[in-house]
Amino acid sequence: MRLFLASESPRRRELLARLGFAFEVENSRAEELSTAADPRLVPLLNAERKAAAVAARHPDALVLGADTVILHRGRIIGKPRDPADAAAILHALSGDRHEVITGLALLCEEKQLREVWEETTTVQFRPLSDETISRYLSRVNVLDKAGAYAIQEYGDELVEHLDGEFENVIGLPLRRLSDRLPALLNG
Repeated sequence: MRLFLASESPRRRELLARLGFAFEVENSRAEELSTAADPRLVPLLNAERKAAAVAARHPDALVLGADTVILHRGRIIGKPRDPADAAAILHALSGDRHEVITGLALLCEEKQLREVWEETTTVQFRPLSDETISRYLSRVNVLDKAGAYAIQEYGDELVEHLDGEFENVIGLPLRRLSDRLPALLNG
């Protein structure tokens, strides 16, 4: 069975490639939600929308959709508008915990397969000085990253510890996928 990743994210592509499965990448072009009555549902709904759009074009394939959000004090923290906004986001996260929630959807229309779940990683930031934030922002392009940081790029300067899967913070948790994909692709 063919496997599609319904995302053009280079980070998700790299992570999925680590599992060793052959896959194709196709942008879903699905409209993403930015809010919901329960913010924890946003990544689940978006992952399923992305997967469903690609599955409709390839009904005999297994399609993986994913969406990651950062939840801080009950609010979704998106991508920064500009460098000043990025600095403000990092100040807000400084010395505090937030959750990185990735919604995942595996769909195959032909087999009437639908698996949707979330993975959550709790991230504790160090207290960050203005100097640390400025140095980080000068080294990492964060304008395309929710929460204004990339844990895989100098993340140790920001993160004190995390509870959960590191790859989830990058954008694609691998543990459950590595368990489910072989059975689904060969079953």
